[in-house]
Amino acid sequence: MALSCSSLCSHLSLVRLCGLRTNTITNGLYSPYVSWQPRSCLCRQYSSSTGRRGIGRFVSSRIRWANTKYEGFLKRRFPRFYQLYHTFVEGFKLLFQDAKDVKRIKTKMFSDGIKFQDLPYREMEKLRQFRRDMIKAVPLVMISIPPFANYLVFVLMYFFPRQLLIPHFWTPRQHVEFRGVYHSLRTQHHRPVLKELEHLSCQIKDAQLQGRLKELCAKVQSGANPNVSEILAVRSLFSRPPLGLMTMSVAHMRHISPLVFLTPRLPGFLIGRRLNSHALELLQLDRALSRLGPHQLSDAELRQACFVRGLNSDSVGVYQCREWLSRWLQVSTSLKDSEVSLLLHSIVILSANFPNGPSCH
Repeated sequence: MALSCSSLCSHLSLVRLCGLRTNTITNGLYSPYVSWQPRSCLCRQYSSSTGRRGIGRFVSSRIRWANTKYEGFLKRRFPRFYQLYHTFVEGFKLLFQDAKDVKRIKTKMFSDGIKFQDLPYREMEKLRQFRRDMIKAVPLVMISIPPFANYLVFVLMYFFPRQLLIPHFWTPRQHVEFRGVYHSLRTQHHRPVLKELEHLSCQIKDAQLQGRLKELCAKVQSGANPNVSEILAVRSLFSRPPLGLMTMSVAHMRHISPLVFLTPRLPGFLIGRRLNSHALELLQLDRALSRLGPHQLSDAELRQACFVRGLNSDSVGVYQCREWLSRWLQVSTSLKDSEVSLLLHSIVILSANFPNGPSCH
């Protein structure tokens, strides 16, 4: 009897604490007041949180439904406008994803003490491209902040996509078209760079090196593709005057800047600093790519890598891109930091006549 009473009391204590249902207790020994108050509190908490989640799911589903209907309407009635709208939305998704990736990389660099040159190739390329994209994207983001300003962005996308938008907001067809335009602007500086290189060769005192550089320039100007060994044979000339990056003339630097998509409309000392920084960054990228192995790149990554280094990669096949990138890496991975001037000149030397036919005279 004592055992049963003690177990019953403990059972009642559990009921008080936990607010269990009344049908587990004998009617004669249970007071409804014991568990009514805590159970009502639990019910209120449960119902309020459940209600909020239910309202959130309902609102979210209705927004998705309305957005789907709106996109379907645009696609049926205004197909060209829908393409712009779809490109705009998907572009922002890609941009935000890149921002998350960059934040993750930066956090890893800070927490683990990793330097830029020690990052894997894809992370280095992500940081490099994102920085360049942000410089161009900031005006677009600022314009789109006010209400209904996205319609102005649509107009800009339609009339000035190449000048104002970053590649995130280009259609696949525009990617190919605009890279062709940028490459044609770049090739306009091939001949001036080669002419200046030929002119500067006369200032070289070493007769053997002078002859090699003149032969290299003549070979490129005749429409032929030089060998890697012929390029590396003159690399020592590009670490000292007059071909060293920080010692060459401002006029020569102004022709080299567009080869790497830098503006030449700056004071000479700024052009030299930007070229040196960009060339060292490109050299570090090449070393990381060599560690990864160019065969690890996807076709899209391969074409982008070749385009950045001077080749019109959309006009040649994937196999030719791999062949050209392999020759580029043979040159770049053999250079010291002090010889980055040759890396910039190689944009012309290696790509001017590839795969065939001259492009600089």
